[in-house]
Amino acid sequence: MTIPTIESAPSDRATDSHVVLGYAQVIVAAALFGTNASVSKAVLDAGIAPRQLAALRCTGAAVGLLAVLVAVGALGKLRVPWRSLPHLAVLGVVGAALIQWFYFEAIDRLPVGIAILLEFTGPVLVAVYARLVQRHQVGRGVWVALALSLAGLALVAEVWTDTRLDPGGLAAGAAAAACLATFLLVGRHSSGTIDPAASAFWTFAFASLFWVAIEPLWRVEGSVLGGTTSLGGRLDGIDLPVWLGLGAVIVFGTLLPYLLDLAALAHLTATTVGAVGMLEPVVAAVVAWAWLEQALSVAQVLGGLVILAGVAIALRVPTDLLPHTAAVPSAPTGAAPG
Repeated sequence: MTIPTIESAPSDRATDSHVVLGYAQVIVAAALFGTNASVSKAVLDAGIAPRQLAALRCTGAAVGLLAVLVAVGALGKLRVPWRSLPHLAVLGVVGAALIQWFYFEAIDRLPVGIAILLEFTGPVLVAVYARLVQRHQVGRGVWVALALSLAGLALVAEVWTDTRLDPGGLAAGAAAAACLATFLLVGRHSSGTIDPAASAFWTFAFASLFWVAIEPLWRVEGSVLGGTTSLGGRLDGIDLPVWLGLGAVIVFGTLLPYLLDLAALAHLTATTVGAVGMLEPVVAAVVAWAWLEQALSVAQVLGGLVILAGVAIALRVPTDLLPHTAAVPSAPTGAAPG
C-alpha cells in the first residue's frame, strides 16, 4: 500500500535523471507491495490470524522506521504539531491497523488479485462522497468512475454464474475500501505541513498502540513463529520458517517499499507516486497467478482492468474540491496495506 504523503511539488532542481530515478523507486515499491500479498498468504496459512499479522506488520514497520531515522540522525523529523496528533491517530487506526486487518482477512478468503482490487475502489468512494455528501460539482467523471467500478466488480464476481466468492472475504475487501476512503478524507483535513517520514512513523506508531489494546503481540503463539510454512502453489515443496516469512512481510513488504516511496517524493509529486502505485494490484494478481496458481478467468481480468480505469478517473477529481488539502495522503495499498 502506497505511503501516506504530503501533496507537494518535487524539487525545482529535479533533473530528467532524477525523475527517472523517482519512477524507478515507485515502480519497485509497487512491485514489492504487490508481491507481499502472496508472501502474506503463506504466513497466514501457517496459522497466524489476519489481525495478528496486521499487528505484527504495523509494529515492525514502526520500529523499523524509527531505527532508520536514528541511524541517519533524523529523529528531529518526528516533531509534529500537537494539533496534528488526533488526525494522525485516526490515520493510524483506520489507515494502517484496520485497513491491513481487513486486507489480510480478504486475501485469506479470496484470490489475492480480487482482494486487492476491492480495496483499490476506495478513491471511487471518496469521489462519490464529494459529490453526494459535500455537494461538490466534480463533473460527470465521478459517475463514470462509479459505473465502471460496479461493472468491474460484477465481472470479477462473475455474478451470472453459480460460483460465489466467499461472502466474508467480499465484506472484508469492501471494509478495506471504506477504510482507505476514510483515510484519504481524514488526511485531507490534516492541518499544517508534516514531513512524510513523520507521517509514516506516527501512522504506524498509533496503529501499534491500537493493536496493543486489541491484539497484544504476546498472544501470538511462539510455536507458530518457530515453525515452518509451505510457500504453496508452484512452490509447494519449499518450506519457509514462519519468522523469516514474517520478517519478509515487514522488511521487504512494508519498510523498504515505504522508504522507496519516501525517496521518490524528492523527484515526483505525491499524485504521481499514488498514480504509479496503481501497478500494485496488477503485480499482485500476476504474482499470485505465477506463484499461487490463482488463475483468474478472462471475465475477471477484464473486470480488474475496468475497475482500475474507474479508479484512475476517480483520482482525477480536483483535490481542491475535497476537504482541506494541507496534507494529502496518496492512496495505498496495504495499506496499504497491501
